[in-house]
Amino acid sequence: MAEPGSGLPSGLAVPTFLPWLTGLGAGMVFLSFLQKLLYPYFWSDLWYLLKMVRCGLWTTGKHGQKGELVTVLDKFLIQAMKRPQKPFIIYEGDIYTYEDVDRRSNKVAHVLLNHSPLKRGDTVALLMSNEPDFVHVWFGLAKLGCVVAFLNSNVRSVSLLHCIRSCEPRVLVVGAGFLETIEDVLPRLPEGISIWAMKDSVPQGIISLKEKLSTASDCHVPRSHHAISNTKTPYLYIFTSGTTGLPKAAMICHLAAMKSSTGLWAFGCTPDDIIYITLPLYHSAASLVGIGGCIELGATCVLRKKFSASQFWNDCRKYNVTVFQYIGELCHYLCKQPKLFFTFHLIKYDFQKDEPIRDEQGWCSDVKKGEPGLLISQVNEKNPFFGYAGNKKQTEKKLLCDVFKKGDVYFNTGDLMVQDQEDFLYFWDRIGDTFRWKGENVATTEVGAIIGMLDFIQEANVYGVVVPGYEGKAGMASITLKPNMSLDLEKVYEQVVTFLPAYARPQFLRMQEKMEATGTFKLQKFQLVEEGFSPLKISDPLYFMDNLKKSYIPLTKEIYDQIILGKIKL
Repeated sequence: MAEPGSGLPSGLAVPTFLPWLTGLGAGMVFLSFLQKLLYPYFWSDLWYLLKMVRCGLWTTGKHGQKGELVTVLDKFLIQAMKRPQKPFIIYEGDIYTYEDVDRRSNKVAHVLLNHSPLKRGDTVALLMSNEPDFVHVWFGLAKLGCVVAFLNSNVRSVSLLHCIRSCEPRVLVVGAGFLETIEDVLPRLPEGISIWAMKDSVPQGIISLKEKLSTASDCHVPRSHHAISNTKTPYLYIFTSGTTGLPKAAMICHLAAMKSSTGLWAFGCTPDDIIYITLPLYHSAASLVGIGGCIELGATCVLRKKFSASQFWNDCRKYNVTVFQYIGELCHYLCKQPKLFFTFHLIKYDFQKDEPIRDEQGWCSDVKKGEPGLLISQVNEKNPFFGYAGNKKQTEKKLLCDVFKKGDVYFNTGDLMVQDQEDFLYFWDRIGDTFRWKGENVATTEVGAIIGMLDFIQEANVYGVVVPGYEGKAGMASITLKPNMSLDLEKVYEQVVTFLPAYARPQFLRMQEKMEATGTFKLQKFQLVEEGFSPLKISDPLYFMDNLKKSYIPLTKEIYDQIILGKIKL
């Protein structure tokens, strides 16, 4: 019954569940407040995790009409049938539809099928800049079941030869702008490699792919040429400088390519998006995530030959760009992923010894939040590491064993990261004999070897230095001279320009009478990095790379100040 003075009609009973509902409501409000306070990204992470679980189930299953395994190429062919007239690639104002790319890649496949010794499983090296024909050749070779090795278009001479030899291709396909690069190394190429160029007029010993494409058939290539029975078979080789030495060919299997292609979808992109790709297609970010992601969605990509800061926003407005890629996707993905999904550790690292820190029992340990640590991820059946082509030693170097317990194995990314209090991750630096500049990893041993080829150089110690206003580190070489020899700055300039890509050329030189005899070589490098390139702090002669004078010139206080103020661009 209602209590006297309660305001309720006499004889009306109060439901006994109302106080319970009131308490439940208050509890829900409190829990919601607590969740937003302590776990502000809970629902975003949960939604993303569910998408990733779905993605994982989908990419490892059989999805063809007859239960066959589906590849990125199969997804492209499906899109070409579903939306043949939709723009797939926009390049320098020209539009290439899904059907256009399908037919052009068919032509590539038929030419190489009929006029080359290629067979299913063979490796083909591709040296080409960002252009539609990069995709045409890539897909044409994929239709033949070939493994394509993406060569870094910046590498030259010794590095280029090393890359070609390491992936052991039967055929090398070269873009029109790289004939001179190939002619320089032609006499030293391994025997048995046929060279095809995307140009009408070619030198003796090179076959014109462009000429044969003009009369080739664009009819369908039977799926039997490229159907797979195992998703872990090789699909691509993508070269990475790693942490030491010359570039290494990392094997990308079909499963890894399929997972990468879902990246844009996972982060909310749709078929209506227009994705702007300025990163080089020989990088996995542009090829696997960018092109592969557009295929997964059925979206359009605007492809640019190379990044241009001055034209970036003009292109975005001109083509109605809604999504663009940038260097650092790994960090972006890691920040977005729940910890539930991507298992990783940031472990303590000794910067002077250049190795993970282990305790008395030999175990590694995690860093505290806010401290830089080495990013590692566990290698297991679900997350395998296939290693580098023809380089067992470097493959083994990328693996850390017995990290937290006996028998565990972790992949060493070579990246030092910092995790903040909200669990977001930030890139901090590279480890080992590598630093990052202009979005590329620079192998210091490779640069040092090129400089050391000069007859007046005794030793070259290459490292990266911080320059205010720039991401990454600019290259610097500390050099000593052979007895009774003098420094020829013009020859040093000519040497690095001839044999090194632009991003790997040292911006600064430091001439020392001798390398420090105490400590290890890495300790010397650590001290040099700390000292930087300031003529106010360093008594040794310093030099700056001057592209106008085509020489290294003395690094004066005035030049140093202009670099610091951003008046001289590196």
